[in-house]
Amino acid sequence: MRALRTTLHWLTALAATLSGVAASPSVAQAGGWAPNDDDAVLFDVRLGQWRLGDGTRGYQTPEGICVDLADMIMALDIPVRLDKKLRRATGWAFEERNSLLIDREANIVQTMNLKKPLTASMIYDAPEGWCVNTKHLADWLGIGLEADTGNAVLRIKADHKLPVEQAIERKARAAKIRPISSFDLKTMPQSHIPYKGVKPPSVDAVLTLGGLSDGGKAKANIQYELYASGEIGPVAYDARLASNRNGVPESLRLRAYRTAPEGDLLPGLFNATELALGDVTGLATPLVSQSGIGRGAMVTNRPLDRPDRFEFTSFRGELPSGWDAELYRNGQLLGFAADRADGRYEFRDVPLLYGQNRFEIVLYGPQGQVKREEKALTVGHDSIPPKQTWYWMGINQDGRDLIDLGGARYGSGRWRGSVGFERGVDKRTSLQFAAHSIYVDKVGRRNFLEGSVRRSIGPALAEASVATDMVGGTALRARVLGEVAKTYITAETMHAFGGYASDRIDADVTGRHSLSLDRALRLGRSVLPLTMNALYTTRANGDTELDISGRTSVQFGRFQFTHQLGWRRQHLASGIDPPASLEASFLANARYGRLKLRGETRFRIAPQKEFQSATVVAEWTGKGGGFAPTTLRGELGYDQTRNRATLGLGYVKRFSKFAITGTAEVATDGSLSAGLNLSFSLGPDPRRAGGVRMTSSKLASQGQILARVYRDVNGDGVRQESEPLEKDVQLAAGRVPVRDLTDTGGAVIVDELRPFMAVLVGIDESSLPDPFVRAATPGIVVIPRPGVVATIDLPLVATGEVDGTLMSSNGNGMEGVDLELVGPSGVVAAKTRSDFDGYFLFEAAPYGKYSLRVAAPSAQAVRVKAALPQRVVLADKSPAVHLGVVVPEDMR
Repeated sequence: MRALRTTLHWLTALAATLSGVAASPSVAQAGGWAPNDDDAVLFDVRLGQWRLGDGTRGYQTPEGICVDLADMIMALDIPVRLDKKLRRATGWAFEERNSLLIDREANIVQTMNLKKPLTASMIYDAPEGWCVNTKHLADWLGIGLEADTGNAVLRIKADHKLPVEQAIERKARAAKIRPISSFDLKTMPQSHIPYKGVKPPSVDAVLTLGGLSDGGKAKANIQYELYASGEIGPVAYDARLASNRNGVPESLRLRAYRTAPEGDLLPGLFNATELALGDVTGLATPLVSQSGIGRGAMVTNRPLDRPDRFEFTSFRGELPSGWDAELYRNGQLLGFAADRADGRYEFRDVPLLYGQNRFEIVLYGPQGQVKREEKALTVGHDSIPPKQTWYWMGINQDGRDLIDLGGARYGSGRWRGSVGFERGVDKRTSLQFAAHSIYVDKVGRRNFLEGSVRRSIGPALAEASVATDMVGGTALRARVLGEVAKTYITAETMHAFGGYASDRIDADVTGRHSLSLDRALRLGRSVLPLTMNALYTTRANGDTELDISGRTSVQFGRFQFTHQLGWRRQHLASGIDPPASLEASFLANARYGRLKLRGETRFRIAPQKEFQSATVVAEWTGKGGGFAPTTLRGELGYDQTRNRATLGLGYVKRFSKFAITGTAEVATDGSLSAGLNLSFSLGPDPRRAGGVRMTSSKLASQGQILARVYRDVNGDGVRQESEPLEKDVQLAAGRVPVRDLTDTGGAVIVDELRPFMAVLVGIDESSLPDPFVRAATPGIVVIPRPGVVATIDLPLVATGEVDGTLMSSNGNGMEGVDLELVGPSGVVAAKTRSDFDGYFLFEAAPYGKYSLRVAAPSAQAVRVKAALPQRVVLADKSPAVHLGVVVPEDMR
């Protein structure tokens, strides 16, 4: 039956390919709306208690939520073939009688015998592929789809168990008796970018021209910022040059470094993952050190994406003049940062919840630019590395750049050094020790010793720490993160004695005790996230302070509201206690088609009622054209403390080679300002020797890959000059959308990849015109480096099939046995499972030479030897191999 289905599927696809030609889209985007980063959403797909797939991409559209069709096909594991060239999707949903046909050329969708017209709001053309409205997709598939944007969850409802749910349950039962292999990037083919030769730098440039008229005095200013990164031999480097408002260089930051995620730097005793000289960042610890920035050196073997402390993490990055940054955790606003003298944003000691933490940093430019950065961190017992030792050593001059241009300075300017070690005792326990020498404000230089023990206890992590300043001061701290009854709890208590003071604890603080609760309440079909925080501080002079704050967010249709309250009460050891204060802030977002509104207001409730500030921002996105649609922005604000109202207008347009923004602002105090911002990046063009390309994508701060797709005729995995390159092939690169198809040279460039994070780059087989051709590998794993182009070749191979019947030594068919086709290098090229009568079929196996074996768990379960004598050769002359009866040898 499987062979028949496969044959019919291939014949149908081949007929469609021969009879159709690629055409341009015939369905316009609804209301002129186009997919954009601001509206993008990444959903977890949930079916009951199960999580399906690796996430589904989607967008918030004027007509509701749309999700990527290819992602949904994979998550639901339904036999639907999506042909982007013919603009058709064919197959069935869950049962063969539930046929499905989506024909965008004919503008029809047919489910079973019911045919309906396609409208513009049903399917959008997104960079990732077809984005289908969830309401209509649910109707076509005969299921319920509920999009919870607040928690980024797409829930599937069905009145009966779906095949994918039954398959998961079978795997869960099987997991109790044998191990199930999981997807691991380390098992995929790897491409390593060599450190050798001179790699020309990539440069990100931002140029700002502005003018200000205030009180009859007019003044023009010009600012620029250049960020470059490249490599010379075994050393990578980056540099940032920024000017003041008169165009005079004010800050120059340089760093030479080398990273090795595998830990093979300084082999032997050190096995480092990172080594850096120049402007470096220090280590953060629970009771002593903040992660200061300054000129110096550091070396560590910690994983590159590992936070300094298990219960906190920190975020830092470049923040050009005039930009703001907001930090969100699991959709809730946690912090705000404005530009500062050193040109960076920094969110220190951001609390982590037990379990999954999804962070998003949103950068807002002065002319309406928006940039987003995402990171996910998991806190659990598996975050403690067993039987490993990690270290960190570093020294830097706090707040001083390697090359001091005499501009604005920050930090203490004093030298500081730290060395720390962490050891995983077992899967649930780890120990940490550190020594520091730092300069403490108002105290002077102090030398510290610090130690911690961390333990996982059920659904919680606990840590106890102690530190001494070597002159009689001591600090003790205990902290617990956990989850109880779907409520995240964080509790901490800290006591300081003997005049203890450090980066972490002010000299007059003797105690700090906090409790935080985070809970998502379900109100009907809506979710109401609530966060409550309480902090009690005691001081050496007897003063105490109690701070309590609460935050909640709620969404109603097109509206989203966030409300925060903060209450403070102080008790003075002498004198009259000041009155308690109560302050509130309110943030609202709304969407009307292509118009987005954002409003924020702040006010004081006690001890006296006082309005403080209000801002309303409106953004209108055009229909597009060129690389991205045009955005017009208007802002109206009022600041009570300055008795000043402002009105601003902005224009934003991103082209393929550069982005441009313009702004104008007028205020009630008579001031008038205007500005023009131009940003672009320059870098080597990997498609032309010695060539230079210009793009609006960030090249210096992000990773780049040049991927070439070719037909591997001889099957050796290495492209020969005679092997043809394939054009019009769609690639996938993790969560980064690949907007372009391969060109006539079979190549496409993928930009804006997150540095030092492994990404699997593979071929989207639904874009291949020949159904008898497939990717030779699932893809190639690359670890991008900033400013450097990685070049990879992705082979396509012709495919065939192998069948046979697996029989036991007593002549009975062997059911449910996993079999593998293994290539000469030991890589498994295909897997299958035998049917009730022992019949097995390897479908779409790449041409090549293989051996046949029983998968190790199956061999152990049925007591046979894994190795089988059969050899398989798939080639043009033998695209189908029939092995007949295969009898494995019994174990003795």
